[in-house]
Amino acid sequence: MPPDAPPPPTWPAWFHRLMRLLGAFLHGGWRTVRDVDPDFWHNLRRELLAGRQWFDRAVVLAVAAGTGLVVVGFTLLAEAAIHGFRWVEQSGPLGPWLTLVWTPALTVAVLWWTRRYVPGALGSGIPQVVRALDDDLPPSQQAWLVSLRLSLHKIGLVSCGLLAGLSIGREGPTVQVGAGAMVQARRWLSPQSGIDAHDLMVAGAAAGIAAAFNTPLGGIVFALEQLTRRRGIHHSSLVIASIVLAGLVAVAVFGNETYFGRLRVQQMGWSLLLPGLMVALAAGLAGGLFARLIVVSMRGLPDRFSRWRAAHPLRFAAGCGLGVAVIGLATGGATAGAGYATTRALLEGQGELPGVYTLLKFCATWLSAWSGVPAGVFAPSLAIGAGIGHDVALFAGVGKEAAIPLIAMGMAGFLAATTGGPITAFIIVMEMVSGQAMVLSLMACSLLSSGVARLVTKPMYLELAGLLALPPAPPDEPTAPR
Repeated sequence: MPPDAPPPPTWPAWFHRLMRLLGAFLHGGWRTVRDVDPDFWHNLRRELLAGRQWFDRAVVLAVAAGTGLVVVGFTLLAEAAIHGFRWVEQSGPLGPWLTLVWTPALTVAVLWWTRRYVPGALGSGIPQVVRALDDDLPPSQQAWLVSLRLSLHKIGLVSCGLLAGLSIGREGPTVQVGAGAMVQARRWLSPQSGIDAHDLMVAGAAAGIAAAFNTPLGGIVFALEQLTRRRGIHHSSLVIASIVLAGLVAVAVFGNETYFGRLRVQQMGWSLLLPGLMVALAAGLAGGLFARLIVVSMRGLPDRFSRWRAAHPLRFAAGCGLGVAVIGLATGGATAGAGYATTRALLEGQGELPGVYTLLKFCATWLSAWSGVPAGVFAPSLAIGAGIGHDVALFAGVGKEAAIPLIAMGMAGFLAATTGGPITAFIIVMEMVSGQAMVLSLMACSLLSSGVARLVTKPMYLELAGLLALPPAPPDEPTAPR
């Protein structure tokens, strides 16, 4: 070789290994490859499994994005239903009186369809998800409580309930809708993914809350506080990513605004300490009584109304619908629907409520739930809590601007007392009203109200989950795969 010639090319080690393996394969097949490089199969299998794991993660995230789109569609349909009821209510001088027929008739139709085709969709939906998360539940019973078919029915039935003018919300049912949509991801996952139905349902349910309220952090805390009963969630980072992704889908459609728009909730001063304490105690007592009333009504008592409900559920639902319509007529329609417009007006310092609004909204929400139709109580609870804060402010002689923090506290307190989730309640309300300036006040109110409610009742969703009557499973059916 001449002294000025370039050095021969040097090939990397992986190239020499590849050539050696290729020669061994051409000489003696796969067995010779195994003899030349004993770690080949192990390394190849590890790489293939790693690729499959990334595919499984991509499937979960894709279904989470789809769940967010489903919740967005649910939101749009529910808003259209509310506008439809307002159109009926305002259709001429007889419009308000027409609701005395419209509301009971649609209530009966919704209950009839639910009982006949999707009985698992009755009620809020959160108790069904809590029950479906039981690890010992057979797959047939789990599908009876949570499935894509049930989710689609739930969307239409809750929207019809809002079209009827019932005092219900879509946020609680969104938990069941999200869980039913998300659990479908399991059919595309590999057996080695380690992602089970429990994790998917938790992710879907919390993603529903995150997308419905536009509060990703609230959805994560809701999953940890209210849903999972395990010591830890497998693939927790993937679950959290799914919740956040579903929330981002809602943000992409509706914009980066809070649930009640852009509000400024001022920080509480020492002058509001006593009124704030009154709000926490009143919200805790009222929320505990409301939760207790819901549980007792669903369980049934040896009284005339419970016997009537058990013997003639459709007639009883018509009576409940008529009661809700009469209350709506007395309040000028303020108690119909979830109460979003009324609550936002109070938070903006522009709302004027009838003196008995809070009590009548309480009764209308209870009657709507007692009828048995698919109905949530999240948003109505916020409206009742806002009414409690407003009433306490009037009683204490607080001005409209200074009453806004009390209204936000009432929302957090009543929601915490009703659902039994104080951390979830204060985080959701804080994100909804941009109340970071009063985070400690909201937290203290939620914890105090929840503590007062525990003196009156047990956690509502756990009690309702225990009351669910499931269809019998086949005797030879195993428990749900995990």
